[in-house]
Amino acid sequence: MNSLPAFANYLIYLALAGMLLTVFFVIYTRVTPFNEVLLIRQGNTAAAFSLGGAIIGFSLTVVSAIMHTAGYVQFIAWGAAALVVQLVAYLVMERCMAMSKDHIESGNVAFGGLLAAISIAVGAINAACIS
Repeated sequence: MNSLPAFANYLIYLALAGMLLTVFFVIYTRVTPFNEVLLIRQGNTAAAFSLGGAIIGFSLTVVSAIMHTAGYVQFIAWGAAALVVQLVAYLVMERCMAMSKDHIESGNVAFGGLLAAISIAVGAINAACIS
């Protein structure tokens, strides 16, 4: 049995998923009004929770897309849709919960945890919608 095609398929999906995650990270950190990476480097747990939740939420949809799509193009399309959904969810949260920038920058862990939970919930629902 030749397992090379299966391994090549694995590598392609892994590379595409890594690319999608990188694109999501770059766009998400530019959309938010605070510098998550700098805040995390300074030990800000709220920023780590908020960004971590967004990454997990996005990744849940990427996982579902890998499992439920028939090809690479469809997988990329679902990944792009997931990126948009997560960004819209963040923008709606930011608008509904005034002063998220201040809460995150001041290290409000409860607020960062709430943003993480919402991002994960949105990602889980989005992932389920693909199946």
